[in-house]
Amino acid sequence: MLDEPEPVQPLTVRRLEIENFRGVRKGVVEFEGHTLLVGGNNAGKSTICDALELVLGPERSYRRPIVNEHDFHAGRYLDEDGNPVYIRIDVVLLNLPEEMENKLFSKTRPWSKVKGEFVDENGAEPEDADGEDVVRALPLTFIGYYDRKEDDFVGTTYFAHPVKELGEEDEHYGKPFAGLLGFPREWKIQCGFIYLRTLRTGRRALSLERGSLLDTILRLGDTGKESMWESTLRQLRDLDPPIGDIPQLEEIQTQIKNRMARFVGLSADKDATGFYASDLTRENLREVVRLFLKSQDSNHTVPFNRLGTGAVNALVFALLTHIADLRGNRAIIFAMEEPEIALPPHAQRRITKYLLKNMGQAIITSHSPYVIEEFDMTNVRAISRREGVLSSDCIPAGVIRHSSLRTNRRQLAEAILARGVIVAEGDTEAKMLAAASYMYEALDKSNTYVPLDLIGVSVFDAGSQSQVPKWGPFFGALKKTTFAFHDMPENAWTEDQSEKLDTYHYNFESAYKGTEDLLAAEVPPAVHRRFLDQAKEHPDYPTDKGYLKGGESDDDVIALSKEVLKAKKGSGFAAMLIEQCETLDEMPETVKSFLETVAADMALPKLADTDGDAGDDAGDGEDGPDDPDPLDIDIADIL
Repeated sequence: MLDEPEPVQPLTVRRLEIENFRGVRKGVVEFEGHTLLVGGNNAGKSTICDALELVLGPERSYRRPIVNEHDFHAGRYLDEDGNPVYIRIDVVLLNLPEEMENKLFSKTRPWSKVKGEFVDENGAEPEDADGEDVVRALPLTFIGYYDRKEDDFVGTTYFAHPVKELGEEDEHYGKPFAGLLGFPREWKIQCGFIYLRTLRTGRRALSLERGSLLDTILRLGDTGKESMWESTLRQLRDLDPPIGDIPQLEEIQTQIKNRMARFVGLSADKDATGFYASDLTRENLREVVRLFLKSQDSNHTVPFNRLGTGAVNALVFALLTHIADLRGNRAIIFAMEEPEIALPPHAQRRITKYLLKNMGQAIITSHSPYVIEEFDMTNVRAISRREGVLSSDCIPAGVIRHSSLRTNRRQLAEAILARGVIVAEGDTEAKMLAAASYMYEALDKSNTYVPLDLIGVSVFDAGSQSQVPKWGPFFGALKKTTFAFHDMPENAWTEDQSEKLDTYHYNFESAYKGTEDLLAAEVPPAVHRRFLDQAKEHPDYPTDKGYLKGGESDDDVIALSKEVLKAKKGSGFAAMLIEQCETLDEMPETVKSFLETVAADMALPKLADTDGDAGDDAGDGEDGPDDPDPLDIDIADIL
């Protein structure tokens, strides 16, 4: 039986390098097929999408100017000597369609999929390009700068290879684009890059302006769009009856004609003045034409932007599916910001599934666990930025088995959105810590303690004590502040486990062999009595352990409570016991101390009140030089 041919891989972005663009002084992002970008607000996620659009977006060149002062890092577009500072964005494309690769072969370079780099650099041997993993890659570069001669900002996408040798007499000699050929719009269209800014869909995305979704559909359909504009303009000009026939407007036209005739010669024709629905130009029609819709159970049509935000976003997505169908086997590189905006969870999942199935490459930014859980964790990139340097961190290969990632999808999605992660050894500990944080806040009369959810800390259930070490490197790679919470092990940690535990920001090891021992030793008997009285009504109460009958000693009460906790380990009974505490003194000291440590390490910046005093959220948060506002924190920080 003949082997089936390998499926053709879609055209994809493999690497993006940025210099001096927006808040990014420099940075590199590696893409492996579909990619999910996660990170705090102002980390640089939208900047990445905007950078891709500058290089690949066929309609971006219509914007004038294509870049402006605020697109340069720190607003610096001239150096101290008055020379231009350049925005440079480099993109590497892989899996070019056969026809595209054949026509652009001289513009491509050999790329090693294993090494993740070009193999024709200085010092390379000819045989380096013959490896089984070597493919042809197309390097492109966008250069933006301020042109003093034109007093304008300009920007162009170029083929980054080959570079033609220029003499010193050439006007572009020494400039970063010297010797490069432009990458024309026709080839950008072949790349199929579409960027949907979800927060900005609104008016423009569903208008007919250049680059809008409706314009893209018209362009891809290519069914007489030129004559469409001419026909529409003619109909507006010959509107019968004309707008000016409205009696009130006729009076105004007469007055204008009579009074203007005293100063300016007007035509004697009746239509020397008139009112029309637009400027009667293609560009003005693109701006003013509106899509009208009639919603379900309504008998009145309204402009699309008067519908609810969710309905508008759903409409936008419906048009995207049409665009995908129009392109057929011509793959789409599709970038989208926050598909969760104004959409319920099931719609978020449905949209994400559609994108991953139907787009050649989906590059998505999101804060939603419903979006995140649809991605393979190896395709997640944690974006961060410090002092202008953009970092894109992925999960190292082999750290966590794929089966573990799939099993923990929802937990992982929530942890990825968090500022910090507590890895608890099991379900009992995870639920207990969450309950203890809630109770600490409720019982703290000083109002100084800030609970885990308000400081953006997620509690992750590792499943067992032996699984705690491996999650340290995993979450560390995603730039999370990590805390381990586990019991004293029966056997000493192995060397590998110890090394992984050392990757935690704070590795807490209880002085007890189990959570039940901790609670029995540190929670007062009165709390255990209240717990047993409450637990006996629970349908999962282990009836074979017996009940309190009254008159038992404190030791007997604690012993029974411990037996019940062990029998129902993982059922939330430990959390139930914590919830019976009525004062902070009744809470277990070990758990309180751990929560206080986490709260101190993850504290948010102080907020000044109206009297100038610090707010409740004490902390030592740092504001990087690129942070526009010291109060600009991740949504996860406050939700």
